[in-house]
Amino acid sequence: MPAKNPPPTVPQQSLWLGVLCLIGLDYFSTLAYQPSIAFASAGYAAPLATVVVVLFTFLGAVPVYCYVAGRSPHGQGAIGLLERSVHGWLGKLLIVVLLGFAATDFVITKTLSVADAAEHLIYNREPVWQQTLDVLGGTDGPVPQWLPPPLWQRIAAYWNRQLVVTLALSFLGFAFWTIFRRASRKRVVQLAVAVVSVYLLLTAIIIASGLTYLLAHPHLLQDWWHKCTTVTGSAHGNIGSVPSWLSISSRCLSAFPQMSLGLSGFELSMVVLPLIKAQQSRGATALERRVGNARKLLVTAAAIMSLYLLSSTLVTTALLSPRALTTTSQAANRALAYLAHGGLLTDGHSAAEMNGMFGGLFGTFYDISTIVLLCLAGASVTMGLRDLVPRYLHRLGMELQWAHNVGAILHAFNCINLMITVLFRASVLAQRGAYATSVLVLMSSAAVAAAIDLRQRRSGTWLRRTPWLFVGISAVFCVSALSAILTTPDGLVIALCFVLALLASSIFSRILRNMELRFEGFEFLDERSRFLWESLVYLQFPILVPHRPGRQSLLEKEEMIRKRHRLSPDVPLVFVEVELGDVSEFYHRPLLEVIQEDGRFIVRIHRAASVAHVLAAAGLELSKVGTPPEIHFGWSNETPIAANINFLLFGQGNVPWMVRELIRKSEPDSQRQPPIVIG
Repeated sequence: MPAKNPPPTVPQQSLWLGVLCLIGLDYFSTLAYQPSIAFASAGYAAPLATVVVVLFTFLGAVPVYCYVAGRSPHGQGAIGLLERSVHGWLGKLLIVVLLGFAATDFVITKTLSVADAAEHLIYNREPVWQQTLDVLGGTDGPVPQWLPPPLWQRIAAYWNRQLVVTLALSFLGFAFWTIFRRASRKRVVQLAVAVVSVYLLLTAIIIASGLTYLLAHPHLLQDWWHKCTTVTGSAHGNIGSVPSWLSISSRCLSAFPQMSLGLSGFELSMVVLPLIKAQQSRGATALERRVGNARKLLVTAAAIMSLYLLSSTLVTTALLSPRALTTTSQAANRALAYLAHGGLLTDGHSAAEMNGMFGGLFGTFYDISTIVLLCLAGASVTMGLRDLVPRYLHRLGMELQWAHNVGAILHAFNCINLMITVLFRASVLAQRGAYATSVLVLMSSAAVAAAIDLRQRRSGTWLRRTPWLFVGISAVFCVSALSAILTTPDGLVIALCFVLALLASSIFSRILRNMELRFEGFEFLDERSRFLWESLVYLQFPILVPHRPGRQSLLEKEEMIRKRHRLSPDVPLVFVEVELGDVSEFYHRPLLEVIQEDGRFIVRIHRAASVAHVLAAAGLELSKVGTPPEIHFGWSNETPIAANINFLLFGQGNVPWMVRELIRKSEPDSQRQPPIVIG
């Protein structure tokens, strides 16, 4: 028998605050590089542009994903919601496209996070780190000397500290992934709580010290505001005419696509939703309580992130010079760590004057906490990828349970991570466009899925049924995603590579496995249908006659069959009527209805993915007891090519021959195989 969809396992669950920290490994890790990216995108208007990000978070992302959590509480996320709303091959194509962007999102999250962790390690000025890096990353170190000269000449252009350290930390991330894979989910959540708590506490100390310093030196805020309202928006500080508020608003809105990295983590929150424990409460089911806790998680995470984003961007933009924020060896991609190390402020003083703890020791401790968080961010999204992708690949016809068990899929993604790291030369700035594209496309799909689903659930005129809030959110996110794609098409290219790989492998797998029975059991319309079906199982010598309603009446069909197949009136006939459902599904669980009409048994099978597969399954089910039934067909006028295409794509081609082959391959005992008669 073919492999069936494995039963879902119930994961170890934790309190929603603990799961919030698990999501925070991805969500909060963007604080490490978001302030300098905000300045690079919006210049001195970065704090105002961050306000736009916060508004999009609470007015767009939070409402959409709160709705998605209620409609998809088992971890399917927006992709699962869209799959239920758009059926058929178009729906499957959309799922493959979204899986491509989800894979891009998760992969770039890991590569970008590790690349930023490398910058925190490289530009920590402690002698121990620098001596080690000189050995590993130098062109005259031992590693180049071990390699053959032809090979070294090819990779010499890529060999630098940033790439070498990023690759080393990538292997550390693989180690974290191994821990995540083998450890219990509860232990993983506990580790996430410890790491995120330490990181947020240290970050809060840095931000609070910066805000206190700004309050004590109000001229710094005044100077920032003057530059914000008089500088054209370039990160290099080109002075121009005083812009209007419309110009400032336009600058902030145009910077949003590149700053949308601060919205990452919402799709991961949907994947790990089953990990949330449903606390006991009166008058609500466990599922409803879990959804309620998931919504608390989303709002709380958004509130924490918004507070940190706004304050960190204001502190770094007002206290650090443009040169420091855009220079790789200083505060670029590590602005908060630069302050923690006591870096130079815009007024010429050291950041150590903000807080006496700031300096080499505190900065190193903060770097370590940031590096661990960034490496774990990659491991956490890998765990999400492990839970998200196989369930959809299985439905496309790729039986990958063996690969899931041995971690083959994740090993493949680890290799892809290394390849993308090398292609982008471990540059944070080079990867941010691809990251922003994948984040915005997934958020756009979530908003569109929520709008479609809510419209399908409502009744009335099209005006009343249309969820205008979600339509507006969808339009904003789609425009932002299109802007990100046009600005930096790298994310689209990577996603299309994933999409093409998924399409090719799923088509190849489906062609190879289409002769499997693909049957997961019948569901019954009512108890009477179940009783009559079980009665048919014990009926001796039944004849199954497939019948297509609308072409001829059952009486005419019976007279024709008895005449052509020379069946006496006392031989019972069971007519089988098959109604196709979603033919793009690989596995199917048909709905079975059995009725008696004018002394005839009629079996009506609904939601079938393939006529041949469901007829073969019905024949095998009726063969479990007694003599197997005969299945009688008429001749088909289809050409062989048309029959095979109809069978592969539309579930109804060359039925008699396909039924025979499916029965022969599914039941090795020839005595238990229902005979096929074609007249």
